Amino acid sequence: MGFTGPIESLTVGIAGGAKLALKEVTDSKRLLSGYPGGIRLEAVDADTTCVDAAVATSAAERLVNSDGVAAIVGALCSGSSIASANNVAIPNGVVMVSPASTSPAITGLDDNGLFSRTAPSDARQGQVLASLLYGMGIEEVAVSYVNNDYGKGFADAFMNAFEMQGQAVVLLSAGHEGDKADYSAEVAALAATGAEHLVVLGYLNQGGNQILDGAIKSGAFSSYSGGDGMYGQSLIDDLGDGIEGMIVTAPGGDSVGAEMWKAVATAGGLSLDGPFQGEAYDAAALIALAIQAAGSADRAAIAGSIMTVANAPGEKIYPGQLSKALDIIRDGGDVDYQGASEVELNDAGDPPGAYQQHVAQGGAWVTVGSL
Repeated sequence: MGFTGPIESLTVGIAGGAKLALKEVTDSKRLLSGYPGGIRLEAVDADTTCVDAAVATSAAERLVNSDGVAAIVGALCSGSSIASANNVAIPNGVVMVSPASTSPAITGLDDNGLFSRTAPSDARQGQVLASLLYGMGIEEVAVSYVNNDYGKGFADAFMNAFEMQGQAVVLLSAGHEGDKADYSAEVAALAATGAEHLVVLGYLNQGGNQILDGAIKSGAFSSYSGGDGMYGQSLIDDLGDGIEGMIVTAPGGDSVGAEMWKAVATAGGLSLDGPFQGEAYDAAALIALAIQAAGSADRAAIAGSIMTVANAPGEKIYPGQLSKALDIIRDGGDVDYQGASEVELNDAGDPPGAYQQHVAQGGAWVTVGSL
């Protein structure tokens, strides 16, 4: 995961979500219970930095070849996932389940069934954000996106969907790098469009926050919106009243599983102040249940069981019910893991996904509806 880099403030909570699932399974003592007290699941952390494919590849190589991990929860940023999967995980037959990689490019990976994700593709989130803004009467926007797999895929999906609605037009869609000291030129180009609304599809800790800060100071825009990479308390802490009323979309919903996840997370001491935490719990849970279904923590066995536990038929399983699921599988039954994020994987390993709308109000993000 990106323990350093542009989403490091989000990664703490995301990793925490995955580790809650690992702890729940280990504490149950039901995983491969032919062993005395079951087997333990331990997390080994590896930092991708989120923006450096070489570092992500090196991190995956260490996990796979030195640490000998059974499977990988991650990566988070799409470029890191693509590099890690293509260069390391797929050649070595290691399952990866990402809770946060949303680039549409991932759907087409030639992964031999080894890569799946519990976060939906931005091909869908782009449509959701476009419909939301147009429904609010916004017909002209400028778009700034981080210049990588995540940002480009999201921006293309948003622009195509937005301009299919009525008279809606994207006056400028321009990439920005995530590691510059000065974004004045980018902000000036966006401001020159005359658009009153700015869409920022970037990262809240690197680039996206600076684009917003410059836009606020320019006074050129009256409203702002963004995607999941901008959803975190640190953005409000950095920019304060300047983004009051800003809208972001992020995966999530008000399903039975989402409500049960909130209780599990709160009991586990996790602050629900960012995206992909429930998706991370789900990613780790899928791996654990696949181990139980396979009767082994062998890498190939896990790969052959992910779809079995993720999809119907079987008894629906939600957060906090992993002990129950392990028992059902042990006794020869089937489970249909729903989790926090309504898991149901297609042939490409993608879920359908649900989204929520969050608004910056009074120094915090307030969830105002499901989309």
